[in-house]
Amino acid sequence: MTTHVLTDELLARVAERAPRHDAENTFPHDDLADLTAAGYLRAFVPVRLGGLGLTLEQVALEQVRLATAAPATALAVNMHLVVTGIAAALAARGDDALEFVLEDAARGEVFAFGNSEGGNDLVMFGSRTRAEPQPDGGYRYYGTKIFTSLSPVWTRLATFGRDDTDPQDPRLVHAVVSREDGGIEVRDDWDTLGMRASQSCTTVLDGAYARPERVYRSLPPGPSGDPFIFALFATFEILLAAVYTGIGQRAVELAVAAANRRTSMKNGGRTYAQDPDIRWKIATAAIAQDGMLPQITTLARDVDQLADHGSQWFPRLVGLKVRATENARDVVDQALRVSGGGSYFAGNELGRLYRDVLAGIFHPSDDESAHATVANALLGPIEP
Repeated sequence: MTTHVLTDELLARVAERAPRHDAENTFPHDDLADLTAAGYLRAFVPVRLGGLGLTLEQVALEQVRLATAAPATALAVNMHLVVTGIAAALAARGDDALEFVLEDAARGEVFAFGNSEGGNDLVMFGSRTRAEPQPDGGYRYYGTKIFTSLSPVWTRLATFGRDDTDPQDPRLVHAVVSREDGGIEVRDDWDTLGMRASQSCTTVLDGAYARPERVYRSLPPGPSGDPFIFALFATFEILLAAVYTGIGQRAVELAVAAANRRTSMKNGGRTYAQDPDIRWKIATAAIAQDGMLPQITTLARDVDQLADHGSQWFPRLVGLKVRATENARDVVDQALRVSGGGSYFAGNELGRLYRDVLAGIFHPSDDESAHATVANALLGPIEP
């Protein structure tokens, strides 16, 4: 029998609060307090440091469950889990460059993932942010990051920028900055269609300082075979797929409940659960949903067990992300079609899921990038 970190009672509390945080566009401080008390922010921290020592597969399954209760809360905490998960994945491969992340998380620090930039379709392979080397070996960062989840509460920000000190050898420099050290402005600008409680506000870096021991990678622009890039993609894409799979799971549950609750005058007062067309739509959604969890657990287990997929790792990871987010959108759409006009109202849970699930199209890797990655793996790069 599986023992979950997130109890049914905790998830029930989170689910009960989700509508209010969505309607008020507020950060779920109460959810974070519950998750912290459960030790969930130390999920990837090894037991030797006082953490739970969970695997990527175990955390992915917990994220599915959390997202069924409150997608925006799950997406927000996902970013802390991504940073700590990268550190754990590197440590498992003999690289302790991010050991300090695990130590900080053990002490209660909250990490955010500050890499996305407006207009940067190179994503991790280029940056508009300026990284200026300091005499002590540290760096100061100048630029604007978007979609910085956990904005009201993060204490540490994993970020990166471009160092053009040597024009012949530009570098993308990855580091962690501390909120308490200043040089950071968090704008109160998160008023969105969905995932509202994630409070993924814009973050302006104006000389934010990373100490030398917190500068952990300096890479050339462009794709890289560095283990850090693999750990980033693996953790980010798998945990993101888990969140959206949780949304799809909840949508199926709501569709079944609606079919059993609603009655048809045309069919003599029988419930829609007896209507062949409704049954077909729900079955279609359930069949699609049923295929996602095995894909997530299998790929996560491969990461945990240090499987060697070589050049096929990145196609598998981006493919999982695209399938999970697109599948969740289709499942939610089917659920709406069987649930009646009540789901169109702003306060309806299924209506909220419909808004939340749309965010999946904006996360890296986007549709175009993912298809390019898979095409390159199968066909080779486009000739110049």
